[in-house]
Amino acid sequence: MKRFSSKMYALGLVAAMLIGMVIAACAGQPSASTAEPAAETEAAPAAQDMRDIRIVVVSHGQASDPFWSVVKNGVDQAAEDMRVTVEYQAPQTFDMVAMSQLIDAAVASNPDGLVVSIPDASALGDSIRAAVDAGIPVISMNSGSDVAKELGILNHVGQTEYEAGFGGGERMAAAGATKALCVNQEVGNVALDLRCQGFADAMAESGGTVEVVAVDLADPVDSQQRIAAAVTANEDVDSILALGPTGAAPTLAAMDELGRDDILLATFDLSPEVLDAVEEGRMLFAIDQQQYLQGYLPIVMLTLYNTNLNTVANDVIMTGPGFVVGDNAAQVKDLAAAGTR
Repeated sequence: MKRFSSKMYALGLVAAMLIGMVIAACAGQPSASTAEPAAETEAAPAAQDMRDIRIVVVSHGQASDPFWSVVKNGVDQAAEDMRVTVEYQAPQTFDMVAMSQLIDAAVASNPDGLVVSIPDASALGDSIRAAVDAGIPVISMNSGSDVAKELGILNHVGQTEYEAGFGGGERMAAAGATKALCVNQEVGNVALDLRCQGFADAMAESGGTVEVVAVDLADPVDSQQRIAAAVTANEDVDSILALGPTGAAPTLAAMDELGRDDILLATFDLSPEVLDAVEEGRMLFAIDQQQYLQGYLPIVMLTLYNTNLNTVANDVIMTGPGFVVGDNAAQVKDLAAAGTR
């Protein structure tokens, strides 16, 4: 619990410091009636009225998804706190062509900042580089920590996915897991591939094995059937890691259907159902990347960049991984229900 609480405190402190810097920067800007405006240079953006700052967010996840609705809540709250204009956009499904087109359209509109998730750098790289080449400050969030720097992005806000998966594998192996399934609800999302790879590598260090089961996040019934079939086909399976709530829910349902309460379960990310399962002992842990911060912090950082040319020295601003277990699940249940965790 101390690890969980200290991580929250540290990240909360970072957020508070960033907000304070915005307020200080804006308060320090002279008005036209009291001082001569500073000359503009190519090296620094001109000071702007906060209300005139427009930031576009393009993610691969829809705001209707329980996970991404929390990201959008963070975006919306930051826009309100910073008093800037923010537009949130996403393709209707996990579609990299459609997402690249949304990024291209955002670049053409010449915003003051762009926030993107990068589930597939090969598909989105050209569009992101076009934004950077156009002089638009770009921050990535959620997925893309491994490619952000090479694309010219200022910072990435999120977790390093391989390490998060590796940590999950270490915990699962320590609990006695030897043969696991990794349930991937978004095949083609490099971030999820990295989670499974990290999980598999950690399990392998303890002599365990991992098989990936692909499911469709838009079809929970079919997902449940596929997971149940994978377990039935291999009675040696003793553990399952889901890569998000849309994989965790059908996993829980499949285990109920099969009556397999002996299988160790865990997941990435939080939802009310996941937190209930962790608190009740039906799931061993949930890996928390604090997606609210992934929506909130980029807006604050881009506001600071536009008003005061501030940047953060770290290439990756870590929001996770943290581990929610039975001892601390109750702490975040009310926050998850409120849409901030």
